[in-house]
Amino acid sequence: MAKAETKREDFEKKIGYSFKNGNILEEALTHRSFLHDNPKWKTTHNERLEFLGDAVLELGVTRVLYKKYPNNPEGELTAIRAALVNRTMLFFVAEEIGIKPFLHLSRGESKNSDRAREAILANSMEALIGAIYIDSGIEEAFSFVERFIMPHLSEVMEKKLYKDSKSELQEIIQEKNKITPIYEVMSEAGPDHNKVFKVAVFAGKKKLAEGVGPSKQEAETEAAERALKEIKISS
Repeated sequence: MAKAETKREDFEKKIGYSFKNGNILEEALTHRSFLHDNPKWKTTHNERLEFLGDAVLELGVTRVLYKKYPNNPEGELTAIRAALVNRTMLFFVAEEIGIKPFLHLSRGESKNSDRAREAILANSMEALIGAIYIDSGIEEAFSFVERFIMPHLSEVMEKKLYKDSKSELQEIIQEKNKITPIYEVMSEAGPDHNKVFKVAVFAGKKKLAEGVGPSKQEAETEAAERALKEIKISS
């Protein structure tokens, strides 16, 4: 048996799903950077599958939450869903599955920062869900979501991970200082497809914390999370 086929079967055993079309799995595992070093690679990169998988993942999680919490309001369900499908959670699940050794990355990307690695692994999870949907349809994709994503629901609820960091910080600052925290972009770097934003959050003129992320929103969220940690440590 060819080495590539053995590797593919090893991964399929990990996720409990065998692909009918091996190329769609290879596409899900192929990062854009790999094609720069390997222009004759047999598939394209995984960004279209990532786009598709993102929608399938949200629908799969929404379906479970809708049935499980019939009396919860829409806003709360939206927050719970966000905690289950965000980059941090998807990265954690990718680590649980052990997807990294199976990804096709350029040498540069494989040695990248922890933040970039987290984004790559999270995106690959969405691409994998998209690939399962293409290969076998919505129910198989939902089954994958229920096996690997939904087991973390109890942790989200117990630790209240669904609470929005920016809203929580705003409540604390408004109660304590009678002002609303302000977010300011300190810097942005990198090409359009791979931007890195640094954002600071202020209470008046006092800088509370900084955050970094591939979008302003994610950088703001990290800044809020860091500010909350500092507040809890000092209180």
